[in-house]
Amino acid sequence: MFKRLIIVLLTAVTALSGCSGNTPAPSESRVTVAASFYPVYIMLMNITKDVPGVSIVDMTGPSAGCLHDYAVTADDMKNLEEASFLVINGAGMESFMDKVLRQFPGLKIIDSSKDIPLIKGEGDEGDNPHIWVSISGAVMQVKNIGEQLCAADPENAPKYRENTDAYVKKLEALRAKMHFALKDIRNRDIITFHEAFSYFAREFGLNIVGVVEREPGSEPSAKEISDTIDMIKSGKADALFAEPQYPATAADTIARETGMKVYYLDPAVTGPVEADAYLNIMEKNLEVLVEALK
Repeated sequence: MFKRLIIVLLTAVTALSGCSGNTPAPSESRVTVAASFYPVYIMLMNITKDVPGVSIVDMTGPSAGCLHDYAVTADDMKNLEEASFLVINGAGMESFMDKVLRQFPGLKIIDSSKDIPLIKGEGDEGDNPHIWVSISGAVMQVKNIGEQLCAADPENAPKYRENTDAYVKKLEALRAKMHFALKDIRNRDIITFHEAFSYFAREFGLNIVGVVEREPGSEPSAKEISDTIDMIKSGKADALFAEPQYPATAADTIARETGMKVYYLDPAVTGPVEADAYLNIMEKNLEVLVEALK
């Protein structure tokens, strides 16, 4: 009799605890939002903060860089398979995924570049996709993501909207700070190593007078290096900027030949997985600009 009573009690406890596996745990995600790469992921961290039932994943990982030569992995495919939405930078940045996305016809794509005026690349390079490097561009992208998430997931729209507004205010405050700090700087002619800073330069009134490597990882020719050296020696450039994500071999050669110091501007394509990471990177960029151009 006693054993029978114990069995009945155990059965009742099991039923109440939902151990059958059919009931999802309260903390289980209802919506998974995938980001195509790091800067978009940081935007999503802020927009989806404290939204119940929503999880986010950085599809390509925080060290993927600018995606120019990225190849999709098995883990990427798994993340896409489990995602409800995929947020992309757009403007041609994720062209490597065109064939992959055909395998997920039901996946909702949120394009952060929607309706943003783009800078044309050199020659047949197409549009410049590095919108987020400009704070104004990042503001427009954050607003785009917020609006499209609200439409795609209306149940959480009020929280998405609240978070979007809060992050936009932080970005706008930093933009105002940077404009104020740079307003009296006279030296504005710069050389960069990739075309990541076109939007950034336009926003802060900088003149990019030379780009040494059009594509990350593509070694500049001897003529390109020689032309850059001549430009610096003739006084047509005020500062030389490389990027921390890529080797600075050519930059070091130019610096050696001209005596010009190499400074580093960060395009925020990699970094710590923190909500304020983009803000902190741009704060550091401001410090570098003031030092280099003063």
